[in-house]
Amino acid sequence: MLILALACDYDETLAANGQIEPRTGRALARLKESGCKLVLVTGRQLDDLLQVCRDCNLFDIVIAENGAVMYKPSSDQTRLLADKPPEQFLERLRKLGVKPLAIGHSIVATVQQHHLAVSSTIAEMGLDLEIIFNRDSLMVLPTGVNKATGLSLALEALEVPPASVVGVGDAENDAAFLEMCGLSVAVANALPSIREAADIVTAEDHGAGVVEVINKVISGDLLRMRTPAQR
Repeated sequence: MLILALACDYDETLAANGQIEPRTGRALARLKESGCKLVLVTGRQLDDLLQVCRDCNLFDIVIAENGAVMYKPSSDQTRLLADKPPEQFLERLRKLGVKPLAIGHSIVATVQQHHLAVSSTIAEMGLDLEIIFNRDSLMVLPTGVNKATGLSLALEALEVPPASVVGVGDAENDAAFLEMCGLSVAVANALPSIREAADIVTAEDHGAGVVEVINKVISGDLLRMRTPAQR
């Protein structure tokens, strides 16, 4: 497998408690210097991400809002990949007392305890929206928009085939983009379903697990991390 790019989730994968450790940032810089493309694929809103991620400029492309926004740090260009949430939908959620309620360019995010209220509202209003889970969080996006659709557009822009991408993630909303990558990796702290589906599971958790992957990519030994059944 020719590895041309690393596509990685942010929270609980690259970052712990919202922050990338210096060691992880240095490993990303080494990988980029080797000629590998870097794509960040996150559910966070872009403005929020730019406030907490000091290493955003390392990435060739950032896919934010779980596939709804594309950002190129080198040119500071943002491209919206999905429609805005319907205002009537937002008003109904506010009246129902759905809190917290984060609203991005396209994404609407809250916590899983409001699943019934959100799903019922979508059904009653006949909206073309779908719910995506991320651990304790719940995200609403236009139907068909997810991390895989966002990553696909990023790879087209970078002229990198999905088969040459190593994807790393930890939670339910990562499953779609991990499946499209040539090699999928779950960090040690990933949910059981993600670990079971991945080609490789790291020994270390969070950023340390990503460093583990990067070191193996640079040394050319990544495929040896697979279990015998996965080879």
